[in-house]
Amino acid sequence: MSRIVYPGTFDPITNGHLDVIGRALQMFDEVVLGIAADSTKRPLFTLEERTRLVEGALPVAIAGKVRVVAFQGLLIDFVKAQGSRAILRGLRAVSDFEFEFQMALMNRKLSDQIETIFLMPKDSYTYLSSTIIKEVGRLGGNISPFVPPLVEAALRRKFAGEGEA
Repeated sequence: MSRIVYPGTFDPITNGHLDVIGRALQMFDEVVLGIAADSTKRPLFTLEERTRLVEGALPVAIAGKVRVVAFQGLLIDFVKAQGSRAILRGLRAVSDFEFEFQMALMNRKLSDQIETIFLMPKDSYTYLSSTIIKEVGRLGGNISPFVPPLVEAALRRKFAGEGEA
């Protein structure tokens, strides 16, 4: 079975993320969506909330081919533990490339047995980021075209001060 690991904070998962997962499943039998517990980012959602949102946002057609796993520590160690030799990263714009290129080279230094594969989302998702979606949602804008309904509802609850997603 061919397996690729798609790591990220997924705070929250977007339609762009889902598009990249769908593209990866055209080449791999399984995508392990690794939700990073350790991050320099300050997530809006807890690790448990992000995990629930990702699991609930997966379309039925691909849900059986995607495994959602929270992880801590080095990505390379997680990839090996999942029995994979490939890391999936989405590229939206040239500005993403420099950071992702540096990360891919560092990961190669840590383990030359693991490759990084870059995929671009559909054109209509290239401008999306979780950060932008959270800002638009916080300010009361319409985020329904950018995230699954479950995620939209969770963001609305968060911004209304209702606590958990």
